[in-house]
Amino acid sequence: MKVIVTGAGLGGLALATGLRGADIDVALYERDQSPLVRRQGYRLHLSDVGIDALTSVMPPERRAAFFATAHIPSPRFVRFDPMLEEFEVLEHGGLHLSIDRQTLRDALLGEVAETITYGMRLTGFEVEADHVAARFDDGTTVTGDVLVGADGINSAVRRQYLPHARIVGTGLVQLYGKIPVELAEGMDNVFTAIIGPGHRIVGVAPTRDYATCSFGARAEDLPPGLHTMTQNQLRALVMDMTDGWHPLVRRMIAQWHEVFPLELRTSVPIPPWRTTQVTLLGDAIHAMSPAAGAGANLALRDAAALTAALAHGGPLVPALRSYEQEMIDSGFAAVRISAANGARVLGQDPLPG
Repeated sequence: MKVIVTGAGLGGLALATGLRGADIDVALYERDQSPLVRRQGYRLHLSDVGIDALTSVMPPERRAAFFATAHIPSPRFVRFDPMLEEFEVLEHGGLHLSIDRQTLRDALLGEVAETITYGMRLTGFEVEADHVAARFDDGTTVTGDVLVGADGINSAVRRQYLPHARIVGTGLVQLYGKIPVELAEGMDNVFTAIIGPGHRIVGVAPTRDYATCSFGARAEDLPPGLHTMTQNQLRALVMDMTDGWHPLVRRMIAQWHEVFPLELRTSVPIPPWRTTQVTLLGDAIHAMSPAAGAGANLALRDAAALTAALAHGGPLVPALRSYEQEMIDSGFAAVRISAANGARVLGQDPLPG
């Protein structure tokens, strides 16, 4: 069996790692020119779902080395007002880890780097009786038994395969950056949200070496051209929008660095589709707002589940159908939960009906 995977994000890398461990031929194609050309975030939250998935697909020695880099936060979500008065605490069960996204990418790349071809943008595919042919923008055509779209929220595989599947804006924009970890003293939780008027939110989450600090607001309350602003301009903007907040919050923003803006988008759940040799995982099909901290965990879970389905043997389409049934149910359930949490906490637009 040969599996073609488009997209070398966390889900695609985890899938390739699992398939190689199962002695399944895998070729991964990534549209970026290298793994370092785009900022994709900093700290990630891993729940039991993501931890179990990585345990399933990663070789023991590399897995142990990666988990040794993780930070264990208090298993709770805490909300403060702008003066850092606590007004909500949600306790979480299970194990939770704060990890660095690039560290995880490097750990997965260490297993599958030679299977990746960079600078390859998918332009289309054809499904034949016994294979799938994937076409790329350099004129290359690659054939395999399965095509997996792990190519993120702008998935080219999804656009052709499920053209009715929609990605919509949430009405929110977040600015992501880092602060010195010592500034997050007293906020060593899975996530801490400092919520002010007008759905303005500062989010804090420590890792071992730094803390992520994000600022979110309704898109209409932010000026255009955020991507063209300098770091000083972005800091000044948020300092102005948090005027009068607690001095510690102000010190966080003053020492904010490596900041970049991101429009938050979400998928809209759709009914199950007819299974073929083409399938999807992670953000390519069930992208969601960060309000439930579930996106990366579910992408990793998809990768582990698809690995298990393909490694089990037997007829290919029934195996993929079994994977898709669980992926669709749990993935879109998480989309709905994230949207509901986002509406309650962040001011996110409701999902379209």
